[in-house]
Amino acid sequence: MLTAIVGINWGDEGKGRMVDLLSKDFDIVCRYQGGNNAGHTVINERGKFILNLLPSGILREGVVCVMGPGMVIDIRHLAGEMARLREAGIRISPDNLKISDRAVITMPYNVAQDCLEEERLADKKFGSTKRGIAPVYADKYLKKAFRMGELLDMARLSRRLPDIVEWKNLTLEGAYGSKPVTAEEMLAYFQEYGEPLKDYICDVGLFLNNAHKEGKKIMLEAQLGALRDIDYGIYPYTSSSNNIAAYGPIGAGVPNLKLDKTIGIMKAYSSCVGEGPFTAEYFGEKAEKLRAAGGEYGAATGRPRRVGPFDVVASKYGIRCQGADEIALTKLDILSGHEELEVCVGYELNGKVLTEFPFTDVLDDCKPVFKTLKGWNCDISKCRRLEELPQAAVDYIRFIERECECKVRYVSVGAERDAYIEL
Repeated sequence: MLTAIVGINWGDEGKGRMVDLLSKDFDIVCRYQGGNNAGHTVINERGKFILNLLPSGILREGVVCVMGPGMVIDIRHLAGEMARLREAGIRISPDNLKISDRAVITMPYNVAQDCLEEERLADKKFGSTKRGIAPVYADKYLKKAFRMGELLDMARLSRRLPDIVEWKNLTLEGAYGSKPVTAEEMLAYFQEYGEPLKDYICDVGLFLNNAHKEGKKIMLEAQLGALRDIDYGIYPYTSSSNNIAAYGPIGAGVPNLKLDKTIGIMKAYSSCVGEGPFTAEYFGEKAEKLRAAGGEYGAATGRPRRVGPFDVVASKYGIRCQGADEIALTKLDILSGHEELEVCVGYELNGKVLTEFPFTDVLDDCKPVFKTLKGWNCDISKCRRLEELPQAAVDYIRFIERECECKVRYVSVGAERDAYIEL
């Protein structure tokens, strides 16, 4: 069985929390794209964890985690993340973590290039996390990147290094006037952070195919959401990879396998980190109140997230892009304490109301069309069955189901592992 867990909106929907919860029913969890430019926050009986690279299943004993060939891996960041988890008592070994030999390595000069470009753009910046993601994916498609499997033959890697470094310095020095890097520095980087990972590197495609033949249950974990996908998101304010479910088997290393189910994750309201159009955005006191209630600050960067009401137009589009079979609705408890709740049900553009998500270029000219629903003024964090929720909360869930044309299967009413309702 092959199941994808994906984001429906702009990312930060609570995928890590849901992967941690649902991983109890899976044998393997595989991250299939992206790098350390986003964070998955998980709270369980062992504490609070922020994962940037490792699959969220690493916190579940007995689950094997895989980092797929679609990922870009900052090996220095990975070393730090593994060390922090081990300090917290989380077991990490080649038995429960496997890294694709085809995954691309994020280099220090990729991070430097990312920062230099954001500085050059100044007030026109994309809102990059400055983790080197766009530059390393660019290197991948220019066929100038290094892959994890190359760490297994350091002699061959050292022979390839000088030409790549010479090429990269043309950009660092020539375009940005920055200090060049040396092949010796990059080799030292590989040796310090790559050598300890050698036993984890393997052909994960072969591993996953064999597991699938044995009837193992495999979860594919996405980073970010549909509206940040490089092809279907709010380009150019996107990530540099495909985070849609259809890419999952490719990015995991098993392009021959087909998905059996896709579970889409979306919040009971909207949040967005970074730049780009965000039609239903709240501002001022209204935004700060929602941001504070939901703890809306980026797990990878700490940046305050932009927030707004639930957006039917964007969510319906994200569900279609992801091919979601069912939805996990997170953070419903954050909306408690409101007499009324706004929902964005359309975009007004040049006097017309759009109910389908438009081409990115016109989004800046769109204005939200709101519908007001009845709120609930009570704590729902202890509810574990649908009938325990106030009727207004049930009506809110059913409204989202009808408008988005997708069944809500899970409802999160708190950050803890057991704080959810299964419908």
